[in-house]
Amino acid sequence: MNTQINVEDILTCAREGRKPREHGPYMIQVGDQNLNFTGVIIDDPVPTGRQIIEAAGNRKAEEYLVFQVLRNGELEELNLEETTDLRAAKVERFLIFNSTESYRFDIDGKRLEWGYKVISGRVLKRLIGVDATKFGVWLEVRGEEDRPIADNDLVRLDEEGLEHFFTGICETTEGCV
Repeated sequence: MNTQINVEDILTCAREGRKPREHGPYMIQVGDQNLNFTGVIIDDPVPTGRQIIEAAGNRKAEEYLVFQVLRNGELEELNLEETTDLRAAKVERFLIFNSTESYRFDIDGKRLEWGYKVISGRVLKRLIGVDATKFGVWLEVRGEEDRPIADNDLVRLDEEGLEHFFTGICETTEGCV
């Protein structure tokens, strides 16, 4: 008797340009604040934020935030009891943060939300989708010179006001900071 379960990989469906099948189980990608993703299996085609958090092995879902990584690269928070339809082919990746607060910032004119109080230069570049070896990222500082943010630099997002970042091509032969 063959008891092997055929898991539908949502990311593969997206890459192949096809809609996922109507029934699970499904493989989704779940990442952390460093954008490190791992595969997680979930049965429900329309899971809640709570189900995604718990499928990733996290207890006490109330202590976590989950964001959908939309196809256009934007992040959208998914509340604990809010659902997302995996069959709609709109999202295949999620970010989970061990946090109860989200932080907004702006990069290249695009406002994003983040579930952790700090963010690195490398993560900023990955979120906006620029080549990390050719582009740099800067923090706008009013009344002063804008501050370059190296890949390993951490910038606090929990200060008062909205943090504004921008990217640009590095003009040195050594590359970006």
